[in-house]
Amino acid sequence: MAKQIFHQRYLSHFLHHRTITTATVTADTLQNSTTTTVSPLPPPQPQTPNSITRTSISKQFETWLEKLKPGFTPYDVNEALQSQSDPDLAFDIFRWTGQQRNYKHNSTTYLTMIQIAVSGKRYNHAETLVEEIIAGACSGSVPLYNSVIKFCCGRKFLFNRAFDVYKKMLNCEETKPNLETYKLLLDSLLRRFHNDNVSFVYLRGVKSMSKQMKAAGVVPDTFAQNMIIKAHAKCREIDQAIRVFREMGLYGNEPNLYTYCYLIHGLCEKERVDEGLGFYKEMRERGFVPKGSTFMILICSLAMEQRFEDAISVVFDMLNCSMSPDLLTYKTVIEGLCREGRVDDAFDILEEFRKKDSFMNEKTYKILLNGLHYMNQ
Repeated sequence: MAKQIFHQRYLSHFLHHRTITTATVTADTLQNSTTTTVSPLPPPQPQTPNSITRTSISKQFETWLEKLKPGFTPYDVNEALQSQSDPDLAFDIFRWTGQQRNYKHNSTTYLTMIQIAVSGKRYNHAETLVEEIIAGACSGSVPLYNSVIKFCCGRKFLFNRAFDVYKKMLNCEETKPNLETYKLLLDSLLRRFHNDNVSFVYLRGVKSMSKQMKAAGVVPDTFAQNMIIKAHAKCREIDQAIRVFREMGLYGNEPNLYTYCYLIHGLCEKERVDEGLGFYKEMRERGFVPKGSTFMILICSLAMEQRFEDAISVVFDMLNCSMSPDLLTYKTVIEGLCREGRVDDAFDILEEFRKKDSFMNEKTYKILLNGLHYMNQ
């Protein structure tokens, strides 16, 4: 009896969506088939349209029915969903089982269905499931809520929904947010740091997340603290960024390449170049190689403060790391020397840069050389 109900409700649904496609393919195949053979082709055998599709789907349904015998549990449904390769069929099975008497989906089946929907790019299905979960369709769990937050953070118009789920987690003793929850939300906030005005708005959210994480006793890792440092540095609240940096040891975390790059950028933008140079030296002592953009902002900042020896030293360090400054960085250093009356030094250093920089082409060299001749007139 269960098989008959299952076939009647769902076979017609799937076959309806596949009828047009298969019929079109059949018509195109017949139209493009060759008609120049010597003997006529035998008449086609009569068959019901989409008979192949019907047979395939019927077999899939038979497999499901074997798995989902009367009295099935959420464990049985979860096993069946995980073995299904068709996300649309999985969703309909999820719906069908949810409509049966004496059965209710739990957090495990909802988690599996969301993962299937997202991986299969059935985002409308996933959005529907998210709304059901927020409405209380099942008992929650931390993995389920984190999966929902991750999905919502990846969809711009669902950004606020991610925080609705977070609030739901806070209100339940069994589903308190963990480190993954906070990292997902911090990352989502940081991705909205586009300009100063917007960044300052979302910085408040980062500060709030940081405070709540500490209050909940959640120990941050290096990645989480780096995001907090980056948020403060981007908004030029560099003292707060350094404070978070100093706290890393308290949690047993070690700063990495990104930690130092965020601090150096923030300090140079605040014209605290000496401190930026200090973090750069500490970084190099630890064996980290800065990004090209970090090298260049430090070089330009040092040159603009007439600290040319330090700037030139960083340039050579950059070249030794097989990276090349851009034209603007070179001009800042070389033309800065000219303005200080050190024209001969500028010509000499340009030649040294040319020898060391295998990436410097003739065009760049001529532009820099012409600039020196112009300033020397």
